[in-house]
Amino acid sequence: MTTKIPYRAGLTAFAALALGVLFADAALAQAAPEAAAAAPKLDSGDTAWMLTSTALVLLMTIPGLALFYGGMVRKKNVLATVMQSFAVTCLVTVLWMIVGYSLAFTEGAPQWGDTIGGYVGGLSQVMLNAMTGSSVNGLAKTIPESVYMTYQMTFAIITPALICGAFADRMKFSALLWFMGAWLILVYCPIAHSVWGPDGFLGGAGVLDFAGGTVVHINAGTAGLVCALVLGKRRGFGTESFAPHNLVLSVIGASLLWVGWFGFNAGSAVAANGTAGMAMAVTQIATATAGLGWMFAEWVARGKPSVLGIISGAVAGLVAITPASGFVLPGGALVIGIAAGVGCFWASTSLKSMLGYDDSLDAFGVHAIGGIIGALLTGVFAREMLNPAVPADAATGTAAVAAKMGLLDGNAGQVLTQLYGVACTLIYCAIATFIILKVIDVIIGLRVSDEVERDGLDLNLHGEVVP
Repeated sequence: MTTKIPYRAGLTAFAALALGVLFADAALAQAAPEAAAAAPKLDSGDTAWMLTSTALVLLMTIPGLALFYGGMVRKKNVLATVMQSFAVTCLVTVLWMIVGYSLAFTEGAPQWGDTIGGYVGGLSQVMLNAMTGSSVNGLAKTIPESVYMTYQMTFAIITPALICGAFADRMKFSALLWFMGAWLILVYCPIAHSVWGPDGFLGGAGVLDFAGGTVVHINAGTAGLVCALVLGKRRGFGTESFAPHNLVLSVIGASLLWVGWFGFNAGSAVAANGTAGMAMAVTQIATATAGLGWMFAEWVARGKPSVLGIISGAVAGLVAITPASGFVLPGGALVIGIAAGVGCFWASTSLKSMLGYDDSLDAFGVHAIGGIIGALLTGVFAREMLNPAVPADAATGTAAVAAKMGLLDGNAGQVLTQLYGVACTLIYCAIATFIILKVIDVIIGLRVSDEVERDGLDLNLHGEVVP
């Protein structure tokens, strides 16, 4: 049985609804200009470039870093080495989605107070629950937040993967998974927030790090050195040959790293603009110069230029130009490349020999030392002409004036600010990494047995071998 609504009652209801809609439209019309002004405008060009950059940075880890490291170990450990990069990619992706992005790139939770907020973000984006197809992050307003989140995820992936080079041939796979998960949350996320977060204390102090000199490279290299010291030297170190089993793989890996690094550095402009263009140019210049610098330094010191040397030098140049890439001109990139090539060659050979630590694939010598060189020289060569001008004072009509950047622009204090950022990263990373390793060692142990190490990790940990 249906109930009929009387004509007049229906008309009255319709009129009331129409009046309600009209009043609502009037209210929205008044609010529309304000909403339009506040709403971010997504840019298709920026979004396309950042989608490309995200794929390029992921390429750096798989297959780039996997092949680079895999070619440098002995044949019996090659599968275990590439497995580390692949497994870290999977693990970090999930942890970044659950909590990592929120801890790194949201404002500190109000209940945590301003002090803690400067060191780590809040929990508003746990499980990415506030993210929609049209939402944006306040740090990247012209691209969807989903793209920005995924782009930053690829940075979070490669950073712990770099650490694996320091302890190649000797860590348990189970221990590696626990360590990487804990290190991402307790070390990477706080450092990333401190430098790049909306209320990070290092960024607020004026530390310049365009694409990850402190966050990625000094962080990973320092952790690598601590890992090498805590785990101890490889079995047979100093008495057995540890020659790379396939340098062709390493050359392919280094080449993929070089190509992918354009997404790493130029992509950090978070826009398809002139900053991205200059970042790409100086990345190419510094990388090539550093490759030559290492090659000639080795040629003089050892009489022959090696394939391993020139690709290691190129990676050192990529590392060193990373913090500076959005701030320096080509001339500065040339000097940074020379310093990185020669400096990292010395650190990976003479310094390692003098101190006696076993950093298997030179994670510390290339990434920490290269990152430090790049961070400090950013304070020298950062130029005001490459950075957005300070808006003109509307009250006085004063013309816009760009802030002084580095030593060449008369701001010698920037070098000290960069040193402050380096020191904070080194100290926090070293202490936190040491504690994480010791806890894991007590619970499940860090290192494989002598028998497993002697016979190879591929067969014993994964049940597979390279034919």
